[in-house]
Amino acid sequence: MSDATPPAASEERTRAFLWIAVAYLAALAVGLVAGIAFGGRHPIETALAADVAATATIFAFSFAFRNSSFYDAYWSVAPPAIALWFALAPGGAGVVAREILVIALVLLWAVRLTANWARGWTGLDHEDWRYVDLQRKSGRLYWLVSFTGIHFFPTAIVFLGLLPLWPALATGTRPLGWLDAAAALVTLSGVALELLADDALRRFRLSDPPPGAILESGLWAWSRHPNYLGEMLFWIGLALFSLAAAGFVWWAWVGAAAMIAMFVGVSIPMKERRMLERRPGYAERRERVSLLVPLPPRRR
Repeated sequence: MSDATPPAASEERTRAFLWIAVAYLAALAVGLVAGIAFGGRHPIETALAADVAATATIFAFSFAFRNSSFYDAYWSVAPPAIALWFALAPGGAGVVAREILVIALVLLWAVRLTANWARGWTGLDHEDWRYVDLQRKSGRLYWLVSFTGIHFFPTAIVFLGLLPLWPALATGTRPLGWLDAAAALVTLSGVALELLADDALRRFRLSDPPPGAILESGLWAWSRHPNYLGEMLFWIGLALFSLAAAGFVWWAWVGAAAMIAMFVGVSIPMKERRMLERRPGYAERRERVSLLVPLPPRRR
C-alpha cells in the first residue's frame, strides 16, 4: 500500500502543521515571558512556571480549533527545553560529560517521538481516539476534562519525570561511572524499543490488514505493549542518572513512579478495552502474550 497522500489532503496537512507551528511558537513565547517573570525563583520553580504557561497556551489553541490533539506533541517537545534550562541555569555545577550525554539522549528520544507523532497526524480533522471517547463520556464538561486531564495532567507527570535531571545536570558532582553507563543503557534501550515497536506498528497499518487483524510479529509477538514499556524505561533511565550524579534523592524517583502508575493504571487498561471491543481475537491473545515484558508466547 502506498504511503502517498492526495494533493488536497497534503495541502490540508501542511496547513495543519503550520497551525501547530504557530501554536508552539506562541507557547514558547509565553513560556519565556513566564520564565522571566519567575527569574528570581529556584530554577525548578522557573521551569514549572514556564511549563504551565506554555501548556495553557496550547490549550487555548486546542479550544479554539476544537481539537485537543494540538497538545499531543507537547509530551516530547517540552522536555528538551527544560533539560537545557536545568543544564544552563545559574549556579549549576554539573559534570559536563554527563550533561552532554543526558541532553543527547533526551533529544534523541524527543526527535524520534515527535517524528512518530508527525507521521501519524493527518491534520486538524484528526483527534486522538482517547479524546473522542472522553468527549463522548463527559459531554458538556469535556473542555474542563480536556484542560485538566488531557493538557495539565500529562504536563505535571512529565515535569515530575524530568525532576531527576536537576541533580543529574545541575547539582550532582560525582564523576562519570558505571551507574551512568547503566542509566544510558536503560534510557537508550527504551528509545530503541519504542522505535522498533512503533515502526512495526506503522508498517502493519500501511499494509492494509483485514478488519480485526492483530499485529503478531517481532516485538508484538512477545509483548502486547512494547511501546509503553519503552517509554517507561526512558523515564526510569533519567532517574538512574540522578542516582549516578548525586546518590539517592527520593523526589527524583517520584516522576518515574508516576509514569509507571499512569501507563499501568490508565493508558494500558484503556488500550486493552479498546482492543477487546475492536479485535475479536484479542481476548485469546491476552491469554498467550505477556502484557509488557517481552516473553516467549504461551502455546495456544
